Amino acid sequence: MRASNEPFFWSMFSAGGMVAAMVIPALIIVTGFLLPAGAIGFDRLNTVLTNPIGRFVVLGITFLVFAHAAHRLRHTMIDLGVTQFRLQIAVAIYGLALGGVIWTAIVVFA
Repeated sequence: MRASNEPFFWSMFSAGGMVAAMVIPALIIVTGFLLPAGAIGFDRLNTVLTNPIGRFVVLGITFLVFAHAAHRLRHTMIDLGVTQFRLQIAVAIYGLALGGVIWTAIVVFA
């Protein structure tokens, strides 16, 4: 049996799915409802997000969600029957995910 790198990508898919299911709704509630309603002060949220640890947490969340989305899109394309371009699809989709993470890093750390 030949060695495969699929377990790594499936673990990123699983971790990204868990983050998307658990953390993203909480972020939507905090930034979409509690902050505008005045239940959380902007100063407190700004303190958390300007802390270097908070910035790395945001970067980690986006990395896992982008990895999850890329793996899901890649396998969806393969399931749709686009098998002759497997390598090109993988490079394009994972490249877009990497670009999204780099863009997030620039925004978060700028």
